[in-house]
Amino acid sequence: MSTQDMRDQDSRDQDLRDTMPVPGGAHRAPVEPPRSKAADRAAVRAFRPQRRVPAIVAALLLTLLSLLVLAETVSALAGRPLRWLPYDRMLAWASSTLWSDPRVLLGSALVTLLGLAALALALVPGRPRMVPVRSGDPDVIIGLRPKSVTRALARAAEQVPGVRSARVRLRGHTFAVTPDTSERETDGVGRDVRGAVLSRLAGLDPVRPYRVAVNLKERR
Repeated sequence: MSTQDMRDQDSRDQDLRDTMPVPGGAHRAPVEPPRSKAADRAAVRAFRPQRRVPAIVAALLLTLLSLLVLAETVSALAGRPLRWLPYDRMLAWASSTLWSDPRVLLGSALVTLLGLAALALALVPGRPRMVPVRSGDPDVIIGLRPKSVTRALARAAEQVPGVRSARVRLRGHTFAVTPDTSERETDGVGRDVRGAVLSRLAGLDPVRPYRVAVNLKERR
């Protein structure tokens, strides 16, 4: 075995020792990369969820409305109004209808609800495409697929004694872990599963903090 092979083997052994559980359900804390706020902000911006579908729909509606107004304005200036919209009837209805009319109130309520829904879509973040992790360098941006992260956490939970299988789901900023166990004393198993998942998550070193919720499922 060459010197380079020995170094690679020592590096792999060290990585395994960093993530292996120790007796008593505790876990060694992995070595963290250097922290950089600039690098964290760059990673968050790069993988920020985008509301593409609502933005495209809003852009199309505004474009169609602008073209309609442009066509009506140009045709009126040319002396040949298109009158695609019944302005006379709309004006007559608006001048003869009170603000307290149920139809006006219903239409105002619908427009308000649509505006609030559009505002909520713009403000509420969408489903993340990637989980940004720390690199320590603003020029190096690293992201992991959520499915890859949940699989890694599920494998970490399955290494706990007494756990047959485990399933992990990402819900917002919480990883929901559902391990299947045949143990009757579930308190210790749940604590060990949580410790193993937290240790593996710390090894991945995501930029944003995540909670871990464990819901044991006992099988007999």
